[in-house]
Amino acid sequence: MIDIATLKEYIKVLEDSSLQTLELSDGKDSIYLEKPSAAAPAAAPVAAVPAVSAPAPVQEAAPADSGKTINAPIVGVFYAAPSPDSEPYVSVGKRVSKGDTVCIIEAMKCMNEIQAEADGEITEVLVNNGDLVEFDQPLFKVK
Repeated sequence: MIDIATLKEYIKVLEDSSLQTLELSDGKDSIYLEKPSAAAPAAAPVAAVPAVSAPAPVQEAAPADSGKTINAPIVGVFYAAPSPDSEPYVSVGKRVSKGDTVCIIEAMKCMNEIQAEADGEITEVLVNNGDLVEFDQPLFKVK
């Protein structure tokens, strides 16, 4: 299993090189990193996903409105709650403060708590529990 620190090192290597893609496998786990094309956001390369997972359907971004969104910082599986028996971290109408955990994204068997980047109120949950999310995909609308 590749830990998040090692994954970040691989991302840094890709960013600092002239390579466009980086694919690694240790027999059990595989990762595939790709630099964004000119049409994609230039913030970071696509994060790693297990080689056996099916690609997620492309979702169109919602039209711009007055609200902000909380976006996925990595590719992985979205979980709304810390466990299947727990209440979701947030729901429509709940106020969040900067730094509050809003969900978990599982990537390479690592659970990553995703935090609100600003204060606000959740107005819409844009993904379902267990959905595969893409890098920078909107997860929540916040006003």
